[in-house]
Amino acid sequence: MSRTVRRLLEHKGYAIHAVQPLDTVFRAVEAMAERGIGALLVMEGDRLVGVLSERDYARQVILRGRDSRNTAVGEIMTRDVICVEPDRDIEACMALMTEKRIRHLPVVEQGHVIGVISIGDVVRAAIDDRDFHIQQLENYIATAG
Repeated sequence: MSRTVRRLLEHKGYAIHAVQPLDTVFRAVEAMAERGIGALLVMEGDRLVGVLSERDYARQVILRGRDSRNTAVGEIMTRDVICVEPDRDIEACMALMTEKRIRHLPVVEQGHVIGVISIGDVVRAAIDDRDFHIQQLENYIATAG
C-alpha cells in the first residue's frame, strides 16, 4: 500500500508559509531565503490565491528587469494553482508534479489549505517506501530459507 499525502504531512508537519498579494517580491524572496524554501503560498485571509516560487521571481522579475522592492507579489505569482487532497497517493502526486512541471503542491481539505508538499518530500517518501519494501522482502527471504 502506498503512502498518502496525509501520512507525509503527519511526518513532515503542517507548516504553511505564506505572503499576501500586496507584499513586495523582495520581502517574499527574503522570507524564502530565511526559511530555506523555494516557494510561498499567496493568501488573502484563509483563501489561497496563488503561489510565488523562485522560478516566478527569476522569470518575472530578474529576466524582465523589474525592481523586486517595488513589485507586488500579486503581479508575478502563479494564479492557476494545482492542489491535491490529503488522501491522494504519493505516486499520483509525483506523476502530477512531473507532468505539470511544478515543484510544490498545496494540500487542501474541505476548501482549506492544510499544508504544502514539495517534490523533495514526495521523492523522499517514495524512496522510504521502496526501502521499507526491500527490507520486508529481505526479512521474508531470510526467514523462509
